[in-house]
Amino acid sequence: MKKVVVLDYGSGNLRSAERALARVGADVTVTADREAALEADGLVVPGVGAFAACMAGLRAVDGPRVIGRRLAGGRPVLGVCVGMQVLFERGVEHGHDVEGCGEWPGVVEPLKAPVLPHMGWNTVQAPERSVLFDGLADQRFYFVHSYGVRNFSLGADGPPSPLAPPLVTWAEHGDRFVAGVENAALSATQFHPEKSGDAGAQLLTNWLRTL
Repeated sequence: MKKVVVLDYGSGNLRSAERALARVGADVTVTADREAALEADGLVVPGVGAFAACMAGLRAVDGPRVIGRRLAGGRPVLGVCVGMQVLFERGVEHGHDVEGCGEWPGVVEPLKAPVLPHMGWNTVQAPERSVLFDGLADQRFYFVHSYGVRNFSLGADGPPSPLAPPLVTWAEHGDRFVAGVENAALSATQFHPEKSGDAGAQLLTNWLRTL
């Protein structure tokens, strides 16, 4: 049984995430303990609310360094909702421009849609080689957010990388936004797998198989 830590930094549906992961066969601990987060087979970074508040909470438990150390060793991390957003370079929200973890290029900004928040079920467009979304074509997932990453490009100006480029999953509400990213050991979803019924359970099962 794979050991998974849900990082408790004061934000997120911790118990919902714990129950969902336990239901698909993980040995789950909810904790802020740095060593436990480093040693687990998988680390889940949840998040709800404002980008700035989540980053402050994450820094308070040394979260960015824990995430960085795990990824340096090829150890899986899964970000969920704002837990995905904080993995990007910056978040611009309520007039505040806040630095994120910087694992991916991109800015979290207000969605351009006639109705916000984007709340409820929506389909996604996953790439063919996706591991997270294997067997989940045409399934719907549960979103609750008003902000997202609308532009995600690694660009051609940076140094060449031995790693494959990230696999990006998109969804639409008004315009297009990032619904998921898979990048070696780092994966994330904008939606809540723990609230997405059988489809969310299958996605978490797919992630556990990578541990």
